[in-house]
Amino acid sequence: MVVLPKLGNSILNQFISEIRNVDIQTDSMRFRKNLERIGEIFAYEISKKLTYESKIIKTSLGELEMLLPKNDVVVASILRAGLPLHNGILNFFDGAQNAFISAFRKYHKDGSFDIQFGYLSSPDITNKTMIISDPMLATGSSMVLAYKSMLKKGNPAYTHIVSVIASKEGVEYLKKNISDKNYTLWLGAIDDELTAKAYIVPGLGDAGDLAFGSKE
Repeated sequence: MVVLPKLGNSILNQFISEIRNVDIQTDSMRFRKNLERIGEIFAYEISKKLTYESKIIKTSLGELEMLLPKNDVVVASILRAGLPLHNGILNFFDGAQNAFISAFRKYHKDGSFDIQFGYLSSPDITNKTMIISDPMLATGSSMVLAYKSMLKKGNPAYTHIVSVIASKEGVEYLKKNISDKNYTLWLGAIDDELTAKAYIVPGLGDAGDLAFGSKE
């Protein structure tokens, strides 16, 4: 397992600062676009970890040999907040298959909550490269549930887990609850604190609401 708190100093910093900024994040279209851009950056970095093979490419004037990725990729996202990030990853892996997981917080009267699984739409992932994305890794429960749900569709050759902002607690939860070490965790930032309601601090708020509007 590899945890990357930052992909170096790059334009990624600008996009993350804007999705955090209360004066900018009120523009839902810009919020979604920035998540999409961040997904593209992660996709580019993940592409460096794929397996490549040599192929002969014919141009209008001749032929040349190029190294091209040979992996079969499945991009999976947790609804609904994961959709813009998913789109960004898919912009780079445009030949990938897609999977969607419905997971949500079921709150109780005492303020506690459980993560509940809704449904899964996915192709067979056996021996494929799986990329699971969700903008926020708070407690880590949703991501672990999503990962284990995807394994019902087969055993991937390798898994990349992508979140923009994580809590330290969420990272530790993943380490303890995903026993298979054949994965990489990609993160834009790690924040120190979780509130009593399991929101990341300083975080950015509810990514789903910021991207698509508030819900009942």
